[in-house]
Amino acid sequence: MDKKSSPFRPVTVADVARRAEVSKATAARVLGGYGPVSDEVKLRVQAAAKALDYRPNELARSMSTGKSGTIGVVVGDIENAFFGIAVRGISDKAHRSGFNVILANSGEEVEAEKAALKVLVGKRVDGLIVAPADNRSVGHLRDIVRSRRPLVLFDRPIEDLAADTVATDDREAAFAATQRLTAAGHRRLAYVTALNAEPPLFIGLDQLYTSSVKARIDGFLAACRAAGIVEPERGVCLAGGGAEGRQRAAIERLLSAAEPPTAILASDSLVAFEIFKATQTLGLGIPADLSLISFYDAEWTSVTTPPISVVDQPVYDMGTRAAELLIARINGAAPPARHDVLPNRFIERGSVGLPRRLPATA
Repeated sequence: MDKKSSPFRPVTVADVARRAEVSKATAARVLGGYGPVSDEVKLRVQAAAKALDYRPNELARSMSTGKSGTIGVVVGDIENAFFGIAVRGISDKAHRSGFNVILANSGEEVEAEKAALKVLVGKRVDGLIVAPADNRSVGHLRDIVRSRRPLVLFDRPIEDLAADTVATDDREAAFAATQRLTAAGHRRLAYVTALNAEPPLFIGLDQLYTSSVKARIDGFLAACRAAGIVEPERGVCLAGGGAEGRQRAAIERLLSAAEPPTAILASDSLVAFEIFKATQTLGLGIPADLSLISFYDAEWTSVTTPPISVVDQPVYDMGTRAAELLIARINGAAPPARHDVLPNRFIERGSVGLPRRLPATA
């Protein structure tokens, strides 16, 4: 009877070598994927490893190869379907390339992001994909670049940071979506974001610390101005998030105002869903009383009555591309940092109509 590891001792290379009747060095070459070995011996060792349920010692392999076979990913909100699909794209590409993924959630807090990166670096991940929570505080990301650990920024570019970036053109997407609303005759428009900011009232683009949010609001304001809307900044709603009911209350106040918006561009599908629920609570119809467009084609947006028009972002492909760039760096590629911009597309559904209320006098 072949000697097999007890439940208290993992199977070792020596165990596999005994089972395959080869030397420990030969078994190590087969299991490690290096050095010349005949096909016959390779098959024997692989069969022995499978029979014994051999699991490689990742720590030992990391120390000998300098690689852990893992990728660290830090996103802002894993409950947001946008990040969930992105992580799926990253994971699928990583696994096809022989890497495992360790995921961390920053909650859009920069200190949590720093702590997560410290843990991931401590685990000796081979590279990192990060959706930065705050583009004003990126010293920790610069430290990673200086350490030569491969880094890819996801969705949120950082100026003057020499790291690969995968994103979409948020400003252009917001501009085009807002133009659809102004072309329908809307003059009281709002842009609603879950961003937390101090003060909670919008006072200018310099107040915004997430690059994608800043780009979208910039595009929204530019399209409003192009349509002749005066002081479109008044329509930017920083609804916040985190605290229970805070976002819902902010949206209900917006829709219950003396001169409420007749059209809203929502920053993401979670915000759009809160807006949709608020219209139900307040007895408002879409698009009879309120036209609505959302960023990201979440599943719920196509099954409501009416279905919601969306800016469809290629989120899965963005995740796949981020992983491709990172793995290429891990494997030794060293071109200048690149900024890949993937195209969005607009999906027209039934949530945009003509304004029923008369617009306020400019």
